[in-house]
Amino acid sequence: MKPCIEDIEFRGIPALRVHGPQGSSAVVSRLGGQVLSWITPDGRERLYLSERAVVDGSVAIRGGIPVCFPQFAERGELPKHGFVRTREWEVSARRSGDDYALVTLETADDEATRALWPHRFRLELTLMIEADRIDLELCVANTGELPFEFTAALHTYLRVVQVEDVAIEGLYGHDYRDAAAGNKVLRDSGTELLIEGETDRVYRHVRRPQMLRAGNLSLGIQQQGFPDTVVWNPWLDKCAALADMPDDDWRHMLCIEAAAADVAQEVAAGDEWYGRQTLVAM
Repeated sequence: MKPCIEDIEFRGIPALRVHGPQGSSAVVSRLGGQVLSWITPDGRERLYLSERAVVDGSVAIRGGIPVCFPQFAERGELPKHGFVRTREWEVSARRSGDDYALVTLETADDEATRALWPHRFRLELTLMIEADRIDLELCVANTGELPFEFTAALHTYLRVVQVEDVAIEGLYGHDYRDAAAGNKVLRDSGTELLIEGETDRVYRHVRRPQMLRAGNLSLGIQQQGFPDTVVWNPWLDKCAALADMPDDDWRHMLCIEAAAADVAQEVAAGDEWYGRQTLVAM
């Protein structure tokens, strides 16, 4: 099949299936502008999506790549991770060639968002898939007359076989804020990060790519524009407390997120901000 884009229903919600080269594919939902699946030419699913994920728009979909905006986590007075994860997004572009397929979704302010956050904005999420690679670019446009600040993330849930067996390289020497240790700021001094318990870290000013060593699900991970990298796994107890995730699924997922979490990003009136995350199957 040549690269192309088709409109589908995914678990009963409107979505697009993006067919890339060599049998690769991705699914992106119009609810939340959220990538829900990425399959590489070897037939392996690379993203974690909870089988218990709620897809009626009442809460964010658990898994895939949610877009967090204009607030990361609980750092402010807005709902956790902002309000765009449960909004309907519009498809604004779709293109394909011999070696790629691309789709752009967008959402913008309205009365409901301005009641929560008094700024005019437009968000665009562009997904491009190649044979063994997926690129996600988030564009934040300030369409108002005053500057605004935001925090944000591409909250990427990666699928792994056993999280205890994986290692992340590329974070050595970086400071991180550890939410699982009372928000202490520490420095990573190991050559690789192993997941051995609840992990909730914001690594600051990350410029090097990371390598997720996870057997036949290994990935190279790179970001631009986003200054921080978030590594999250809820582990046993916190996973059991999540209604939309099976108790044991902490074992099969790891979030490595491109984020602007610790320092708010400012966008001048009429200006745009861009952040990107690239995942490459190794």
